[in-house]
Amino acid sequence: IDPDKINLTPLETLDLDKIEDFDDLLSAMEKTSFGARQLGNALNVLEKMVADPDCHVVLTLSGAMTVAKMGLVICKMIDMGWIDTIISTGALIGHGFIESLGLKHYKYEKKEGINDKELCKMGLNRIYDTLEPEINFIQAEHIADQIFDTIERGTILSSHKVCEIIGKYLYENFKDKKGILKSAYERGCAVYIPAFTDCELALNLVIYMMMNSEDKGLTDDPLKFCFGFNPFLDLLHFTKRLMKAKRLGIFTIGGGVPRNWAQQIGPFIEMAIQKIEGLGWEIKKYQYGVRICPEPEHWGGLSGCSYEEGVSWGKFVSPSEGGEFAEVLCDATLVLPILIKALEQRLNKRNVRT
Repeated sequence: IDPDKINLTPLETLDLDKIEDFDDLLSAMEKTSFGARQLGNALNVLEKMVADPDCHVVLTLSGAMTVAKMGLVICKMIDMGWIDTIISTGALIGHGFIESLGLKHYKYEKKEGINDKELCKMGLNRIYDTLEPEINFIQAEHIADQIFDTIERGTILSSHKVCEIIGKYLYENFKDKKGILKSAYERGCAVYIPAFTDCELALNLVIYMMMNSEDKGLTDDPLKFCFGFNPFLDLLHFTKRLMKAKRLGIFTIGGGVPRNWAQQIGPFIEMAIQKIEGLGWEIKKYQYGVRICPEPEHWGGLSGCSYEEGVSWGKFVSPSEGGEFAEVLCDATLVLPILIKALEQRLNKRNVRT
């Protein structure tokens, strides 16, 4: 059989002499194989997603991306108007909050006599090859308490409300610094932390609530706390935002709770429509998806499952019905900066406004 007669697409050798920028590079890589083609495909889908004026783009974040100094890459996406909603782990946002205060992270360099036990004594928390000084958390807690002081007693909080309040404070008081929550506040990008209690920022908040409760937190009666907290407010706020969009896109970094929480929107809406008459909601599924995560499918976890698997759950539009997805099985710190710079260059070349 002649492959050309059955419309097979020929590959092309990567010619670096023809490469002028990251857009050129990823465009060429899309015509090669393996991980290179995955990344080239990701640029194509991401471009369609952010250039579609009717698409609401959800970014999910997990892993230590801010500790790994990817914070400004994420800010770039927000500032350019490419992201409408962020769903993240609390640790990632917390480390980003520290970074936005001008505090530093450090390289972990093995030295004789300094093991993890010694690092603990020195107040140096290790995240693989990077150190987060305990003094950062202490300074961040001091600022956080100042922010919590501005919240009216009796307020019912949720994670997106806490993120919005912090973002507003950073915008007003740290004008010369960059940060995810600050950029999100400026652009009207909602930030949700579904597993909010699983982070240092939440521990700061609950300790503040205990200290300012009627009994100083000596009982577990939430009615005595200075604030309330209702995570379902996040779910409903998120749903109503997405209900306004004609199409949905998801950009997944890693996996975990942020990815699952974002993807459950389809089943949640379907269940609610079946149970509540006259709700006025309509089924929503993600039409575009780009995922960067090194976890393989065969481990069985949601972090590694393909978007197409999500079609069976009613979370994604089937490729046969227009769904477009790209998945890059790689450490995001390696490919995210290249992908985002390539996207910026491509949109500038094509004079696409987002």
